[in-house]
Amino acid sequence: MSTAAPKRRGIVAALARIEDGTIIRAAFFAMLAGTAAVLYVDYGELTAGDRASLAMPDIPVLPAFNPDDPMLPGGPVVTTDPDLLRQPLTVALGPGGVLSLTGSIDPGSFERVQAELEARGEYVKQVAINSPGGSVIDAVKIGGLMVVGEYTTSVGNGALCASSCPLILAGGKQRLASAQSAIGVHQIYAMATAGDLPSGLAGVGNAMSEAQRTTAIITRYLGTTGVDPAVWLHALETPPSQLYYLSREELTTYRLVTQFTD
Repeated sequence: MSTAAPKRRGIVAALARIEDGTIIRAAFFAMLAGTAAVLYVDYGELTAGDRASLAMPDIPVLPAFNPDDPMLPGGPVVTTDPDLLRQPLTVALGPGGVLSLTGSIDPGSFERVQAELEARGEYVKQVAINSPGGSVIDAVKIGGLMVVGEYTTSVGNGALCASSCPLILAGGKQRLASAQSAIGVHQIYAMATAGDLPSGLAGVGNAMSEAQRTTAIITRYLGTTGVDPAVWLHALETPPSQLYYLSREELTTYRLVTQFTD
């Protein structure tokens, strides 16, 4: 006992000489390390049963907004056949030089649109879009074709332009819509196979990095079209399972629509 007491007094004296800030910093970093360990374990448990659903693919995809239930309180009415919207994007040149893009923007849509424009682009006067969205990269590339060709883009009465679809609309030199056009956005969503998924915290970091990179691509692209990139803030704030319908005032303010046809 006589030996232990001086040792305890020595330890107390040593601790007293340590600055409060040093103790606080040490406690903070210890807490941070513990939190990281817990997050790692939790992530492993969460992804053990469904790892593929969290992967980021090379071609970011937005889920096509459910055409069976496209309505939100106060949202516009979508009159297009839901089965038609579920199909891969079709490209068809109709009367009056109207090129119709109808259906989901699947990977490869860009190549189909590009091929049609290369073959008969001189006859195209307007590009009418009716799509629940899909591949972000394909949408940006198709929008680039609109910019280069200085085409007029449009979303008609009862038509839907959701998820990544507004990126195509943005590429038009003139961008037309009506009060009955359903135009909306939501967050980027990724799909991939299980083999593409990186593991552990590295997977989370890669997913965040890819999402940020894609957002940068979208922002830079919108900046070249004359559309205010701030319109995409509504996408960032809206979960993939929902859709943020842009009001007539917002469509005008963000310059996503240059003219209303009604």
